[in-house]
Amino acid sequence: MSTLPINADLHCHSVVSDGTLTPEELAARAQANGVTLWALTDHDEIGGQRRAAAAARAAGIGYLSGVEISVTFASETVHIVGLGFDAEDPRMAQGLFDTRGGRGQRAHEIAAQLAAVGIPGAYEGALKYVGNPELISRTHFARYLVEAGFCKDTAEVFRKYLADGKPGFVPHRWASLRDAVAWITQAGGMAVIAHPGRYKLTANEEYALFTEFKAHGGQGVEVVTGSHTPAEYATYAGMAREFGLAASRGSDFHSPDESHTDLGQLPPLPDGLTPVWTLLADRIQH
Repeated sequence: MSTLPINADLHCHSVVSDGTLTPEELAARAQANGVTLWALTDHDEIGGQRRAAAAARAAGIGYLSGVEISVTFASETVHIVGLGFDAEDPRMAQGLFDTRGGRGQRAHEIAAQLAAVGIPGAYEGALKYVGNPELISRTHFARYLVEAGFCKDTAEVFRKYLADGKPGFVPHRWASLRDAVAWITQAGGMAVIAHPGRYKLTANEEYALFTEFKAHGGQGVEVVTGSHTPAEYATYAGMAREFGLAASRGSDFHSPDESHTDLGQLPPLPDGLTPVWTLLADRIQH
């Protein structure tokens, strides 16, 4: 028997952070792709939540409030998804505002470093792709460098210019794991480790991440995501069982042109796991 009674996609991004579609366009796309439970999880920003909830209601699909919070852990940027929280909670709003604050300065430093290797005007170029200037990110720079002909696609931009050790890389100090989990849980939501297979953590560091996350009150982990392989589905299903975490599922969709996995197109969760939405049933908006 399937553990997926509904087609849930609980991780995607709109123009409010670094996606290319509006919350309304995402809701329509989710509905067209058979999604029955959706969450918009913009990076460090909940400004699109009212629009997303209204669009989901109009499309006739269930909705959970969402956010993806950037965290520094073991010198690596890790993402924590929040689901089912009160999107009007002032503590979360303030915490996210403070986290976003460093992006502008970082963007100017990225542009200066790119100019030094022969790519002028990158800050102004990236701004053309930003729906929310507070959230200018490496993805916006990547889109500009493709448009300007420096690289053939955004993956090449990251490899050549924006990854750690490359000319345009500038690290950012994000929230702490403790703070991110606290903002989510204090607002009545569930904290979920996003796409754990993506992080460059040693086995010991990954175990520490899961241990500390659970100790701070985290309750879930993304098992089936657009960036996990089938082998990683099995790996993180095992981690969910070992740590007593609920399992989440989300495409991490950003754009029809850039994302490998479309909304609602992932396989079901592996058997024997507790889906996050069963624990959040009373928070689903219809």
